[in-house]
This record gives sequence, structure tokens and C-alpha cells, in this order.
Amino acid sequence: MTFNPKADIGSGRTSRRGRNTGIAVGGGLGVLALVLVGSFLGVDLTGLLGGSGGGTTSEESTLEQCQSGQDANEQIDCRMKGADASLDAYWSEVSSSIGVDYVRPQGFILFSDAVATGCGNASSATGPFYCPPDQTIYIDTTFYDQLEQQFGAEGGPLAEMYVVAHEYGHHIQNIAGVLDSTRDGQTGPTSNAVRVELQADCFAGAWAGAAATTEDANGETFLQPITRDEYQQAIDAAAAVGDDRIQEATQGQVTPHTFSHGTSEQRVRWFATGYDEGVGACNTFQVDGSQL
Repeated sequence: MTFNPKADIGSGRTSRRGRNTGIAVGGGLGVLALVLVGSFLGVDLTGLLGGSGGGTTSEESTLEQCQSGQDANEQIDCRMKGADASLDAYWSEVSSSIGVDYVRPQGFILFSDAVATGCGNASSATGPFYCPPDQTIYIDTTFYDQLEQQFGAEGGPLAEMYVVAHEYGHHIQNIAGVLDSTRDGQTGPTSNAVRVELQADCFAGAWAGAAATTEDANGETFLQPITRDEYQQAIDAAAAVGDDRIQEATQGQVTPHTFSHGTSEQRVRWFATGYDEGVGACNTFQVDGSQL
């Protein structure tokens, strides 16, 4: 998936932070191992990670060099900023159709190695996540290499932006009250945790389906039409982070009662549902467990 070179991505609020030192994650390495296994593309790390203090952050770059779709096509940081601009424009248009009073995320932070967040200190091992207390998305872009090398994803620009769109979906759930109302600590194939993740996948698919028609303030579309190969890259990324595939890769066995994100097949299917049918088809909480 390529950006329209003429698109204005300057409205994206993505920034990059330098290395955060002095990491002191609550619970020690056991917590990080748990997060690594269970929270790829995770939603809420509150209660898993320690307090928000404990690190020193270097100067933050607001990526002022990223202004056009051409920049987004050439540099991954600019591509992240472009995805942010596109997603903000998309949700500004469609959120009311599902009864959500949209406000954009407070931040979208790219980082290296470690970062201090409203959910506590986190490292690259955490994977991409959305932190509800500070309404901010956090991604170490080296995760995309891990997605390919460890979990066998094909990669590509749309696969990278699928990750951003999924985390944006968690922001929509947060401001809609879904995260608070469904947090019950349960896991398993039909749990609320799985339904939350599959809805975020569906939201990501809905954005992708409309991405080539979503326009910047000047009437230029952000993205060019998605090709068959690019679509395949996105669903391949969704499959790569299914509970079953991650558990097989990290534990050597699959334990369905601990599922928190959905299987590879489910994640692909709900992304496709959003892509084909739009955001109105994404209420995973009204679907019988046998249909998840």
C-alpha cells in the first residue's frame, strides 16, 4: 500500500522518543515474559507494568521532516505519521455512525528499547500497545522485524499500518467505554478479552477498506487503492499474531483456555469483515461465541 505522494500528512501527531534509561518494570522479567507471550498488539497494560516513574527520556522529535505522502513512502517514521493522519481523518468521519464521540489519541509515540508511559515503564519486548490512562499508542518499529523473523509474517507497508490501525481501534474502544465495561480478567476463546481484540482487528479492516477514499484537508486521498498483494500482507500480519501461532512459537503448544487475542483464523476473518462491510459490522460483543 502506497501513499498518494501529494497527500498532506502534516496533521499526524506522531513523535519519536530516544532511549529511556533506568527501566524498572514492576514484577520483573516474569511480567515482561508474560506480556511478550500474551500482549502482542495488546490493549491494556495497567496492572501488569509498574508506576510511571523511574526513567529518563531524551529529547522528543515531532517528525517535522514528514510532511507528504512521498515522505511516508520513503521512511518508516513518516509512514507511521501518515497512518496517524489517515486514521484520525477516518475516525473523525465514521465514529458517530457507531455512537462514539470521537477525540483523537493524546499521542502516538515511536520509541527505541524502552519508554515511560502512563501504564508504567515498558520495553521493546512488550510489543505495540495502547495505554488507556494516557490515551497514547506506543510502538518500537523494530517490532515489524520480529513479526517477520519470529512469527513468519510477510511484512510490507500495509502490514505495518494494520498494527497502528489495530491500536487506534483500542483507542476508540477506550473513549466508547468498551474497555472499562468488558474488563473482567477472564481469558479463553469466547472471553471479553478476545472479543475486544477481534473488534480492534475489525476496526483496522474497516479503516483499510476506506483508506483509499479518506482525504486530507486539501481533498487529496491519503492512500492509493490497495492491491491484492498488499491486502494479503495485512491479513498475513493478522494471522501471525493469533494466540495459537504465538503460543506454538513461544511455548511449543496451544492452550485455548488462556487465549486473550483470538486465533489466527479469527483475526483474519474479523479484519476481512471490517474491510468488506465497514465499521458497523464490528460489534463482536453481540456475536455468539460459536460465531467468533
